[in-house]
Amino acid sequence: MLILTTYDRDEYVYAALRAGASGFLLKDAPPADLLAAIRVVAAGDALLAPRITRRLIREFAQRPEPARRQPAELSSITGREREVLVLVARGLSNAEIADQLHISMATAKTHVARLLAKLQARDRIQLVIIAYESGLVRPE
Repeated sequence: MLILTTYDRDEYVYAALRAGASGFLLKDAPPADLLAAIRVVAAGDALLAPRITRRLIREFAQRPEPARRQPAELSSITGREREVLVLVARGLSNAEIADQLHISMATAKTHVARLLAKLQARDRIQLVIIAYESGLVRPE
């Protein structure tokens, strides 16, 4: 689900993500960006408007660091899946992951699909949240 709105408010973004949205775009986005967002979400990936992403990252980075604990789910993933999870959390696409790890695009997609299943995540956004909340990835 892609949310298109005129309201650039954090509470709307949070509510949309909790409701299952995989994309959140502002109505002032250029038509080409809207079409690209539709394609991204339809392909199963996630997308947030850049200025929303910057603001959410800034807010997240300012939060006190939670006590780090390794979720039980992460113990079920392989070393390669852990590498892929880190790259997903850093915002890399499947093609970029494949290139970085010197694997095929199909293998990268398979790793992401297995992570989604093992971690019971709905989409890549939830994988990013898991990676950050577990301490696997930290804001730079």
